[in-house]
Amino acid sequence: MNNQSIASSESLEVGGAEPPATIRVWDPLVRLFHWSLVSSYLIAWLTADEWDQAHELAGYVVLGLLGFRIIWGLVGTRHARFSDFVRPPRVVLGYLRDMMRGRARRYIGHNPAGGAMIVALILAVGATSITGWMMTLDRFWGYEWVEELHEAAANLSLLLVGGHILGVVVSSWAHGENLVKAMITGRKRP
Repeated sequence: MNNQSIASSESLEVGGAEPPATIRVWDPLVRLFHWSLVSSYLIAWLTADEWDQAHELAGYVVLGLLGFRIIWGLVGTRHARFSDFVRPPRVVLGYLRDMMRGRARRYIGHNPAGGAMIVALILAVGATSITGWMMTLDRFWGYEWVEELHEAAANLSLLLVGGHILGVVVSSWAHGENLVKAMITGRKRP
């Protein structure tokens, strides 16, 4: 019996009712966080060196969103919790190896590579926001290393965003599902 058959048979209700066409995976707060982060980071990136007030405000919003996500990753709903998707490096590498071989297991929540990407994005975007905030403080005003670290973290974040988008496209194709739609509706097939 394959995984899909097992999932279907497990979701049958008493009396032989059909399983639901979709199940809720991403709660509204995860989805609101995700799209708010996308929007805020894009605004910060577009206004860099052009519109300081908007850039700084967007950076503070990003920092607040990350703080929320860390808390929600500890106490949130099942698939929002870090314990549901953060895996050891050997598991992440095994998943990537299986993906390249065309036999990666499908996950209802984040797969191991997606979990690793979330951690990497939180760290890189967090470093970008924190170093941006540091640049506004008298203590670090005018220090070139803070500005260089801010720019390096922002560039790393953009690189990771590109990797995240590529991973979403590849995983959507490999498993025959629209992960972007799932992050909008919160629902995936069982």
